[in-house]
Amino acid sequence: MLPAYRDAAPIVALVVLLAAAYLHPKDWVEALVGVGGAALAMSTGAIGLAGAGAELSRLLPVVVFLLAILVVAEACRVEGLFSALGARLALRSDPRSLLLLAVTVAALVTVALSLDATVVLFTPVVIAAAAGARVPSRPAELACVRMANSASLLLPVSNLTNLLALPYVSLSFGGFLLRMAPSWMVVVTLDWLALRLLFRGELGGRTRDRHLPPDVLPPLPRVPLVAIVLMLCSFGVTSAYGVQPVWTAVVAALVLSGHAVARRRASLAQLVQSTHLSFGIFVLGLGVVVAVLAHTWLGSAVHHLVPGGDGFTALLGTAVLGGVLANLVNNLPATLLVVPMVAPLGATAVLALLVGINVGSSLTWTGSLANLLWRRSLVRNGGVSTGRDFHLVALVATPVAMVAGVAVLHAWSGVLG
Repeated sequence: MLPAYRDAAPIVALVVLLAAAYLHPKDWVEALVGVGGAALAMSTGAIGLAGAGAELSRLLPVVVFLLAILVVAEACRVEGLFSALGARLALRSDPRSLLLLAVTVAALVTVALSLDATVVLFTPVVIAAAAGARVPSRPAELACVRMANSASLLLPVSNLTNLLALPYVSLSFGGFLLRMAPSWMVVVTLDWLALRLLFRGELGGRTRDRHLPPDVLPPLPRVPLVAIVLMLCSFGVTSAYGVQPVWTAVVAALVLSGHAVARRRASLAQLVQSTHLSFGIFVLGLGVVVAVLAHTWLGSAVHHLVPGGDGFTALLGTAVLGGVLANLVNNLPATLLVVPMVAPLGATAVLALLVGINVGSSLTWTGSLANLLWRRSLVRNGGVSTGRDFHLVALVATPVAMVAGVAVLHAWSGVLG
């Protein structure tokens, strides 16, 4: 086989997969592109069937977790959780109060239900709430995409990148939370301050919030809320016994699906469709492509760029490498490619890489799939934010948040030892 083909084929496969992610074709096309891209990459012979099987086995629990958590989010939606949150947002006639509440709720949704729920399900709620409150919606809209990426630092289950990295760090669910919490708080706060600064003109109006009797507001559905809290607690408890998060997520999905179907809030077919199985197949294909790429000149070049050591400069260099790669090839391929290379440097280096990949992926549209999904949500639901708005906030907030996040992580890791 020609060396040029061996090096070029997996790169072509990756480009095609990223183009499909950007264009978001029909489900069957998305799945076919994932399978075809994997087949093209494997045709180089860089990894055999055994190698591809090992990669798929490693990725399968992560993909199943994604499918399950999407069902949990859809069940919460049909039970009225997001509409109830939106009604409370709409009471905020003060645009600064609306922004603060949007940042807070978007961060919590991201932490509990992953970033996809924030951009797909919560963003339309924010758009409608701003229209109902008759306040500018751009700051709150942008808060959703910022929180989808930045707020996903906190828990292993908040972002697929975290789940992919978790096997490479000797941290429990609680240990991950403990080490990431200070950086998470700083990054989320800086994103909020950046939005306050950049949109101070739109946020300058002072009006009084509307106060309605409690019985006028739609109630927050208790079953989904209790299920989410129990699910998060279960993640922490079961991880101490070596149980993967996927099993807890599957149980939560089954319970909430059964509840929604029994109450006739949703059909079984609707909930199955919410899994977006084609995207799961796409992610598996992407994993195989990146596994092949790791055996090419690109993998070698990236490996040489990984800084050594665990000092602040090295950690910042690792984060910058992750952020750059996320914006060049998307956050999921970047994670799959770089985490195994950084893992020998220790847990703190891997967490710094996640700061770069998660926060840094906010810099461009293609940095994360969440950015592309958010843009699609805007178009479908009448959002007013533009590409200029997105990139203006990204250029101001992202570098500062990355540096601050790594600095806090380094200092906190020194305290914890």
